[in-house]
Amino acid sequence: MRHGETDDNAAGIWQGHRDSRLSATGREQARLAAPVVAALRPSVVVSSDLRRAADTADAVAARLGVPVTRDARLREIDVGRWGGRTAAEVRESDPATLLALSKGIDARRGHSGETVAELALRARAAADEVVAALAPGQTGLIVCHGITSRALVASLVGLDQMQAGRVLRGLDNCHWARVSEAGRAGGDAGPPPWRIEQWNIGGGAVADEPAASWSPTDLGGGHANG
Repeated sequence: MRHGETDDNAAGIWQGHRDSRLSATGREQARLAAPVVAALRPSVVVSSDLRRAADTADAVAARLGVPVTRDARLREIDVGRWGGRTAAEVRESDPATLLALSKGIDARRGHSGETVAELALRARAAADEVVAALAPGQTGLIVCHGITSRALVASLVGLDQMQAGRVLRGLDNCHWARVSEAGRAGGDAGPPPWRIEQWNIGGGAVADEPAASWSPTDLGGGHANG
């Protein structure tokens, strides 16, 4: 699940590890989404330690009566020097990196930030620990950020990270994806045992409704300031 809206989101400011708070709109989004997500009965709730994700997770956990574990590995991608800058300022100051991203190159964000590959490694390590703690049939909820959520799902289902940036729209604020273990036939290696059940579901969505349509999004990202 992606966190609710922040003032930085609304202003088109790159956040990365910037510890932005939820806006009034974001708090209302979290309040409305909480009962819908809680209906999925997650037994474990883990969130990024950044306040926008942690506060969103707390809204859901309060409906469930379960504690929230914070994990810094679930933070948004580190955008280096881009942090705190508007999209227009980044376009003006670093067009070469944005051009590389548009060509499918996993360039380091903001010169001193991360690549998506690096992000996926740390987020997947955190998610694997969540899954390992679940009993058969249980559900875990991970509350994080725009690029983090997409990178994590891509890692689980075995989708190339840069391809995922082209074919999976970034999650909207307080929207979520549902993935499930698919299992392996006869113990064969085969593809990873995960599948996407739903993508970019939010608000008053019914838990078992059909998956939302996927649409292309650029790799720099309308959701990259997550």
